[in-house]
Amino acid sequence: MKSSLFLTCFIVFSFLLFSCQNPQSSQSLFEDAQEISLSKTSLQDKIKGGWAGQVIGCTYGGPTEFRFNGTMIGDHIPIPWDENQMKWWYENVPGLYDDVYMDLTFVDVFEKYGIDAPDSLHALAFAHAEYQLWHANQAARYNILSGIMPPASGFWKNNPHSDDIDFQIEADFAGLMAPGMVNTAADIGNRIGHIMNYGDGVYGGIYVAGMYALAFVHDDMEFIVEEALKTIPKESEFHQCITDVIQWYSQYPDDWKRNWFEVQKKWSFDKGCPDGVFKAFNIDAKINAAYIVIGLLYGKGDYGKTIDIATRCGQDSDCNPANAGGILGTMIGYSKIPDYWKQGIDKVEDMNFKYTDMSLNKVYEIGLKHALEITARNGGRIEGDQVIISYQKPKTLPLEVGFEGIYPTKRMNLAKNLNTANQEVAFKIQGKGLVITGEAVKEASLSHDNLLLNVWIDGKLMEEVRMPTNFQSRKHEIFWFYDLEEGDHEVRLQAKQIPQGYQVNVREALLFSSINPGNQNY
Repeated sequence: MKSSLFLTCFIVFSFLLFSCQNPQSSQSLFEDAQEISLSKTSLQDKIKGGWAGQVIGCTYGGPTEFRFNGTMIGDHIPIPWDENQMKWWYENVPGLYDDVYMDLTFVDVFEKYGIDAPDSLHALAFAHAEYQLWHANQAARYNILSGIMPPASGFWKNNPHSDDIDFQIEADFAGLMAPGMVNTAADIGNRIGHIMNYGDGVYGGIYVAGMYALAFVHDDMEFIVEEALKTIPKESEFHQCITDVIQWYSQYPDDWKRNWFEVQKKWSFDKGCPDGVFKAFNIDAKINAAYIVIGLLYGKGDYGKTIDIATRCGQDSDCNPANAGGILGTMIGYSKIPDYWKQGIDKVEDMNFKYTDMSLNKVYEIGLKHALEITARNGGRIEGDQVIISYQKPKTLPLEVGFEGIYPTKRMNLAKNLNTANQEVAFKIQGKGLVITGEAVKEASLSHDNLLLNVWIDGKLMEEVRMPTNFQSRKHEIFWFYDLEEGDHEVRLQAKQIPQGYQVNVREALLFSSINPGNQNY
């Protein structure tokens, strides 16, 4: 009797020990477990796989970035890959790695000021950084430099790009520092994501970070894709879009192009971004996240196939394979990324990314340090060479909806200038809101300056607009406002301080209405 009891206990103990030490052997073994064990060696390998996988994917997609908008990249179109690709891009087009050095900005703040560093420090770090920014990041930079701090800097009424891809491409760090802790990754992402985004724009980053966190402890990509989505509210368009991709994958498991066509038919509209509405260009978070997921699902664990599919979906075709390559790289580890795809990485691993004092080799080391600290802070512990992770089941975030109750209706070509010779631009609109696009420019011999103009609507001064000529600190759009009374309005832009040799180019007005124009996507 005792021997039988002893044998039973021994079998149960061995089963539990095996499931903890081999978390990827079977999803079901530890889905409900409280703790999962990884060796430090394995954890480091996965962190390296995440960072290296991101850089490889970004480099591979670099030549095609935004050159195929609204269309996939055909199989007949070659995408180069050899041992010199990464070094060439590092040295000649370092701006390609904006999604990486933005990640590293946040990693650096955590390293300098601790894991509890407030959002304001992260915001100020990237707002004052030397690198150039676009879309939600640049709109947030302007806001922060103007004293509008997070989360207001990313709120959609303060940032017309709040649904754009920006935080999604730079959220990898949040998952890489939270192995197996999907809610911790979401908490980090939710704080920092609101610096530059809101709603779906934040959800994109949280979803990517969640997939990274889960990739440390699962080897089933279908499970990772579906489980991470549980952090996102079902009512959001982001959740609905990714749910569709998963459903179409089950219908067409061997035809990624059919899935792409279904995504294009239903989700290719852009509601907010002034550069993308009514155009083929689409930097919206959800459709580009759909391309990440298409790559991850149809790649079926093959690294090259994964980043190739994510790239050939088009649009932001460097950032999407970067996310996909990093997530898969985390799952399989650096050591299992095929040598073909790692060729040339040894040439750049000690090179600092431009605008930073951090290289891949340095972030491998710092990444392990941060992951161990986050693990210990969240119920885990380190026992010799073993890292005991307190595994987290995903919790759903509250619902946020940007651009709620408004619909784009028209692009007006203005093609006017404000300068010393032309002091006013006036036009009429119909609707509830508008965005006026354009930029401040100067003659080459002149120094940078801040130009000033007033925006009047129906005779009321709406804003005194400061327009820097410096690209680093520029205002991404001249003016936007979404809370007019539905109806006819007169808009007038009036030069206030625009010296000789300087000019504000007034390009377009994107109009919005509270009345749904009948487009089924809205």
